[in-house]
Amino acid sequence: MRAETFRRVPVILHSDEIPAARETYGFAAGHGTVLEGQLLRAERDADTVFVFMHPTSTLHLLPMPAALAERGHHVLCAASRYPKNDSALVLEKVVLDLGAWVRWAREVAGYERVILVGWSGGGSLSLLYQAEAEDPTITDTPAGDPVDVVGAGIGPADAVIFIAAHLSRAETLTEWMDPSVLDESNPDHRDRELDIYAADAPQSPPYGAEFVDRFRAAQRARNQRITDWARHQLLELREAGGLEVERPFIVHRTMCDVRWLDPALDPNDRRPDWCYLGDPRTANVGPVGLARYTTLRSWLSQWSFTASRGSGLRNAARIRRTPVLQIENSADDAVPATHNTLVRDALGTEDATYHVIRGATHYYVEQPKHLTECLDVIDAWCRARNLL
Repeated sequence: MRAETFRRVPVILHSDEIPAARETYGFAAGHGTVLEGQLLRAERDADTVFVFMHPTSTLHLLPMPAALAERGHHVLCAASRYPKNDSALVLEKVVLDLGAWVRWAREVAGYERVILVGWSGGGSLSLLYQAEAEDPTITDTPAGDPVDVVGAGIGPADAVIFIAAHLSRAETLTEWMDPSVLDESNPDHRDRELDIYAADAPQSPPYGAEFVDRFRAAQRARNQRITDWARHQLLELREAGGLEVERPFIVHRTMCDVRWLDPALDPNDRRPDWCYLGDPRTANVGPVGLARYTTLRSWLSQWSFTASRGSGLRNAARIRRTPVLQIENSADDAVPATHNTLVRDALGTEDATYHVIRGATHYYVEQPKHLTECLDVIDAWCRARNLL
């Protein structure tokens, strides 16, 4: 094993904020809001820090942050208040958490420049954050609970790097929801015509345009049914009064996309019959599928196609004063191929750069040359803008 050439420094931020209903489990959850992070610090001092953040994942063990630190950069891997558990995640609160990390990087750690790196699900978060930092609008959640991003005064990053990232959690989930589900309480009650994973599925790849349109419409309809139900449940809880203020639930079969079985749809260099969680037929019913466990408020905030504020297209268009580097991995087995160009075309900034790494998968697993190319592109782009 090879020793790392940088130091890992734990960082903990704490506030007195306590939600009406606990959203995370453990001792710290009952004593305010706690944010945990790791500063990957090269030996030499630096004026610039790269900040990685995902709504719920912790990123300090990903290849990219460590590789940047190995090159002598300082990298902050920042976690939200929902580390490794997004069942109660409220996206608007995650924006506040990222704002706290950016403030810490500037005011406490003393970095002059902050570069926000959005990897995978962190991409849409970085777009939402920067859009709100440039032009704050949020004062509440889609459930109507107060979350004052406007009053928080979050500071903008000096640049945004968008790597292997999708449009948003809500849009990606919708494109992966199994549209064959007819009864949310009984996932075995399904529409046979839309059940593409069935052994005797009536439809098989290559799929025709008419079927794909019907499949997508059914996915959006399923997402909207859950959204309508969640709003109704919240209304009933509020009208009832009392101490019952939230309700968790399970969303079955959420890893189902015609693209995984038919590589001719939104083609790139991905592996057929595969997704980033393995065989999609298994992932569809597994415990770690998107939105498997959630709550009424969390569904509206992060998973609802029509209610969530995480839309990558809307937020990309709102970023007008910040340089953005976007990197697409052409063999990405998680991010739909069309998402990258949609974000590229929506960006409002005049300083936008787009780079494709041919053959790269989502995490660069066993792909050191592709990882090196990504690092070289980031270094050159940052230096050209005097960010390093």
